[in-house]
Amino acid sequence: MAIERLRPADAADWAEAGRLVAEIVRMSGDATLRQAAEQALPVLRQAADNDDHGVTLAARRRIGVILDVVHDLTAPRFGRRHAAPKKLSREDRARKMLGLPLQVQLTCDDINQAYRRAAKGMHPDQGGSAEAFIDLAAARDVLIHPRAHKDA
Repeated sequence: MAIERLRPADAADWAEAGRLVAEIVRMSGDATLRQAAEQALPVLRQAADNDDHGVTLAARRRIGVILDVVHDLTAPRFGRRHAAPKKLSREDRARKMLGLPLQVQLTCDDINQAYRRAAKGMHPDQGGSAEAFIDLAAARDVLIHPRAHKDA
């Protein structure tokens, strides 16, 4: 609930958001939620230290991704019980990884900007893991060259 209040707030407390997301990383048993929180943490810390509008916008997007994952985990499922959620396409997974909206037409500049923003915190020289950085680059490639990558 506390994270939901951060998204629409005009002057969000990004330091508090960072603490909440760090708690999610530490306590979450779900791998998807933990990954979304881990990817959001560097951007939230940067937003707490920086007053840049672009960083704030990226932090809001990352909070949105976390909220989407929380909603997917907590929303009631009607129909078959214990049915697995619908699998995302390769492109949709890449959009979520880069913090981009699912139903919006994107330009190469939009994709590259989102990649650069995400790569700042995920780069191995900045404390990120090499595997996550490679996955981020693959997500950008999938979005820029969608016909070169077949859906699995």
